[in-house]
Amino acid sequence: MSKVLTGSSASERSDSETKPATVLVINFGAQYAQLIARRVREARVYSEIVPASMPTSQILARNPAALILSGGPASVYAPKAPTIDPDLLTAGIPVLGICYGFQAMAMALGGEVEQTGLIEAGRTKATVDTSSLLFAGQPDGQEVWMSHNDSVKALPRGFRSTASTNGTPIAAMQDEAGRLYGVQWHPEVLHTAHGQELIERFLHQCAGLRPSWTTSGILTDTIAAVRKDIGDRHVICGLSGGVDSAVAAALVHEAVGDQLTCVFVDHGLLRQGEREQVATDFVNATGVDLRIVDARERFLEQLNDVVEPEAKRRIIGREFIREFEGEAARIVEDFGQSEPVEFLVQGTLYPDVVESGATEGSTVIKTHHNVGGLPSDLKFKLIEPLKTLFKDEVRAMGLELGLPEAMVWRQPFPGPGLAIRIVGAVTEGRLAVLRKADAIARDELTSAGLDRMVWQFPVVLLADVEAVGVQGDGRTTGYPIVLRPVSSEDAMTADWYRLDYDVLERISSRITNEVPGVNRVVLDVTSKPPGTIEWQ
Repeated sequence: MSKVLTGSSASERSDSETKPATVLVINFGAQYAQLIARRVREARVYSEIVPASMPTSQILARNPAALILSGGPASVYAPKAPTIDPDLLTAGIPVLGICYGFQAMAMALGGEVEQTGLIEAGRTKATVDTSSLLFAGQPDGQEVWMSHNDSVKALPRGFRSTASTNGTPIAAMQDEAGRLYGVQWHPEVLHTAHGQELIERFLHQCAGLRPSWTTSGILTDTIAAVRKDIGDRHVICGLSGGVDSAVAAALVHEAVGDQLTCVFVDHGLLRQGEREQVATDFVNATGVDLRIVDARERFLEQLNDVVEPEAKRRIIGREFIREFEGEAARIVEDFGQSEPVEFLVQGTLYPDVVESGATEGSTVIKTHHNVGGLPSDLKFKLIEPLKTLFKDEVRAMGLELGLPEAMVWRQPFPGPGLAIRIVGAVTEGRLAVLRKADAIARDELTSAGLDRMVWQFPVVLLADVEAVGVQGDGRTTGYPIVLRPVSSEDAMTADWYRLDYDVLERISSRITNEVPGVNRVVLDVTSKPPGTIEWQ
C-alpha cells in the first residue's frame, strides 16, 4: 500500500501548528456540499467535507472550529434518513444548519418537522430578523433560494424564529447562547442575494473565526511540510503540462530544489503542441530538471479496443506509474544513488478526490487517473501538496510562485488526455481527427478573447457514431464533433458557456472544412449537475 502525504493539510498530522482552524461541512448527501466548503474558503476560513455517517467521537477528535450541516435529498422523518447526534450539537461548537441540516438540527434537539403540502422551490422572498447576529446589517426583506417539501413546525427549547416566508413561518432559527443557527434556504448558491454575507457572519461573528486562510499562509505552511516530509531524499513529479501539476512541481521545487526531477510522459493522447510547450515554458519559468519520456506506442497498445471510460482511466493511471517507476530507476543510476526514489509528486486537487470517492462516505462520480486510477501495487509514497485545494486557490498559488500567467490560466485538461474525449476505442487516426478539431476550437476561442471567460472547453469525438451529411453533390458519412464550453468557479458545479453565435459558426465551419472525416458539429448545453464537465 502507498502512503499519501498532503503537505500542511494532511489529515494524519496532529501538530496543531501545521493545521489551520477547520470548519467541517457535514454532508447529508447534498448536491452542493462542495460549494458550501468553497464558500467557507472564500470567507478565508479553511474547510473540509465529512460524511454524516462519521461518528461523533471522530468529528470531535478533529477539533473543528465550527460545523455546517449541509442540505440533502431525504426527508428527516423517512426510514434510514441520516441524522445528527444531539451530543454533537451540545458540544459547544458553533453550528449552522442549511436546509436538511436545519431540519435535522431541529428534530435532534426536540423540535418538530412535518410535510405541510407546500413546496417552496427557487427564488423566494424571506423576511429576516435583523436583531439576529446572523442577519445584522442586512435588509429585512431579501430573495433566497429554497428547495424543500418539509418545514420546521415547532422550535426546539431555547430557540427563536429569525426568518419567515409566505409559506414557511419558521424559515430560520437560532439559539444564540448555544451558538446554534439554522436556515431553510441555501446561502451557498449565488441566487440567494445575501448568502455569502450570511456565511461570513456565521463564521466571523457567530463562531468568532479569524479570516486567516490566505494563499501566502497556505504556501508557506505547505512548503515547510513538504520539505520536512522529503528531507534530503530525491523526488520525482509527474508533469502533465496542466496548471495543477505545474504548481505542484514549482511548490516542491521551492521546498527541495535540485532534489526534484520532473517527468513528462508523452502518452500520445496530448493536444496539439502540448509536448513542445511543456518542454520550453515550464523549464524556462522554473529551471527544473525535466525528462521527457516517449511512451506513445506503449499507451496506444494498452488502450487497443478499450471502449469503457473507467477502464481507459485505470489503464492510463497504471501505465503512468509504470513509466514513472522506470524513470525513477534511471534517475537512481544517473545520480549514483544507493536508495530508490521514494516519492512521487502529483497535482491532485480536492474536487478530484471528491469525485473519485476517495473521501469517506462519498460516491464515485468518475475515477481520476491520479486518485482512484492508481495501481494497487504502487511503490511510491505520494506527495500531493494541493489535495485540499480548489482550482482558483491553486492558480493564486501558482502566480505567487512566479509561474507565467499563460501557464497558470491554462484551461484544465484531464490527465488521461484525448482518450476520454473519444467516445469509443482510441486509435491514431481518431486521435489525429480530434487533435485537429480541438486545435481549431482553442484557436478561435483565443482569437475571440475568451480564454479566461471559458473555464474549460472539451471537444469530444463521437467515434462510434456515423453521421450522414452532404458535401458537394454527394452523400457523406463522418464523425460528429461535440463542443462543450463551460463556465465554473471550482469544477464542482458548472454551466454551459453561451458562446457568441459568430464564434460557434467559425468553429463549426473550420472543423467541417479543415478536418477530414468530420461532417457535423454539435453544442452540449448541459449544466453540471446533471452532467459532468468531461463526457467520460
